[in-house]
Amino acid sequence: MNRGFNAGDPSVNNRFQTAMLKGGPNQWAIRGGDAQSGGLSTFYNGVRPNVSGYNPMKKQGAIILGIGGDNSNTGQGTFYEGVMTQGYPSDATENAVQANITAAGYNSGSTSTGTLTPGSRISLKATTSPCCTSDYLRHDDADTKVVISSITSASSATDKADATWIVRAGLANTSCLSFESADKPGQFLRHSNYQLYLDTDNGGSSFAKDATFCPTAGNSGIGHSFQSVNFPTKYLRHYNFTAYIAGNGGSNAWDSTSSWAQDTSWLTASPWS
Repeated sequence: MNRGFNAGDPSVNNRFQTAMLKGGPNQWAIRGGDAQSGGLSTFYNGVRPNVSGYNPMKKQGAIILGIGGDNSNTGQGTFYEGVMTQGYPSDATENAVQANITAAGYNSGSTSTGTLTPGSRISLKATTSPCCTSDYLRHDDADTKVVISSITSASSATDKADATWIVRAGLANTSCLSFESADKPGQFLRHSNYQLYLDTDNGGSSFAKDATFCPTAGNSGIGHSFQSVNFPTKYLRHYNFTAYIAGNGGSNAWDSTSSWAQDTSWLTASPWS
């Protein structure tokens, strides 16, 4: 048996995955399935690899809670929860566990209340805790920069309007989105030298690309992230309360890996105005 390759391993594209690993004397089985629907498939059932460290195998059971693996940036947005059992459970027992899991109705848990449909009005709420969960993306009336700041029911009408956006079909790609200011018609959220500004659409292709963002599942597992259409490794991010497009690591300060997943994840909230 090749310890580095199992022909039975499938490609997994579902958002939530159930994984079962069980072992006995010179016996190993791996089963898995979509944690939102359906049953389990058997990926391997047979003898252990005849290599040092596998047979016999020292018992080192563990349950991982939190983001995966070594807590690296590439593991952000994943969450593992599990249980260890005694003995060698039957397939029927595992099938019953899978039925309970799918009945639980796992989902992404987004608390977004706005909609990303072109023509709708939304506000974009930061998700980084503890600094910024009451902050919203808004343009600054003192200049054309885009920032985040706290907006509440007690905020002025001007502040509320500054934090409200109209969703438009992407100027450079209609499968993506652009964001027009609700109180500055014809002016859009766009990046220039990686910083975000409010600027008037000049009809040019460069402006269209700079003002187009493709929504993805939130990099932290919450809400949405917005990928720059012309810099696809960079996402709309707040950093020191100023908005940029930023990569997860890079030469600029705003490319810092610290809190990157949270800083690039936004909730689409009901519009403030």
